[in-house]
Amino acid sequence: MNTMTKAWQKRDKGLTARMILCFFILALLYAVFIGVLAYVGVGFIPIIIVASAMIIAQWYFSDKIVLWSSGAKVVSQDQFPKLHELIERIVARTNLPKPKIAVINTNLPNAFATGKGQKSSIVAVTTGLLDLLDTEELEGVLAHELTHIRNRDVLILTLASIFSTVAAYLMQFGFYGGLYGGGMGSGYGSRDDRNNGSAFIIMLLVAALTWIISFLIIRAISRYREYSADRGSAQMTGKPSKLANALVKISGEMSRAPKKDLRQVEGLNAFFIVPAISGSSITNLFSTHPPVNKRIQKLLEMEAAMS
Repeated sequence: MNTMTKAWQKRDKGLTARMILCFFILALLYAVFIGVLAYVGVGFIPIIIVASAMIIAQWYFSDKIVLWSSGAKVVSQDQFPKLHELIERIVARTNLPKPKIAVINTNLPNAFATGKGQKSSIVAVTTGLLDLLDTEELEGVLAHELTHIRNRDVLILTLASIFSTVAAYLMQFGFYGGLYGGGMGSGYGSRDDRNNGSAFIIMLLVAALTWIISFLIIRAISRYREYSADRGSAQMTGKPSKLANALVKISGEMSRAPKKDLRQVEGLNAFFIVPAISGSSITNLFSTHPPVNKRIQKLLEMEAAMS
């Protein structure tokens, strides 16, 4: 392995620094959020418990929900031997446990990974993807999804979103008068606080601001983790250009797909390797994925560093 390749194999320090900065800002935002709630007398601990329980339940059942909503079916090695062999080849090099493999019967080319952890993970691909890509391109896509599993991205994004969900619940309860109109129990501040209109407004404003900022930061973290998964795929396979080729093919097919078909799977965009967008465009700020052209550019830069 030459010097250039060794340098390329190292962690992307800039990407790591941006992810750390996002998590730092998120932690600071949530600390301020909790402090303000305590100041205005809102009993936020019960809400955090309820919201956390709902998020944990969602995370625990997420693989089953995603498989059911996507129509993915777990397949055996006898049914799809090539797919199983590719996965086995990658996990053998990375010491990862072999995930379950699922296939979705649709012409839309895409893939995703889900699961609570490395030992209970699932990698799903569509029949359209299997028809579209050659073996090395498919290997690149599978390695991308396995990197998500290795990095525990589902768990990380779930934990990052806990207080964002709390803020959303506070806004909903506040608008319906749940916190200050009685019926929420005596654990939500004193009688004076419940009747204090200014405290109510402050709580709603802080909850709204927390939700908006955390929404944007979590989206940024998701985009950075897509770059990280691309990089992990390139490192696993040693062929970043093959993943780049796969992204070109997938995005090209998705851009030509009927809008009706795209709308049917838009709910899975956060999981897909390339999101299915039925509109003409999507603002990068709100996207869970970076632009495909930037991902391709970074992969080709890795390929050049290897030569």
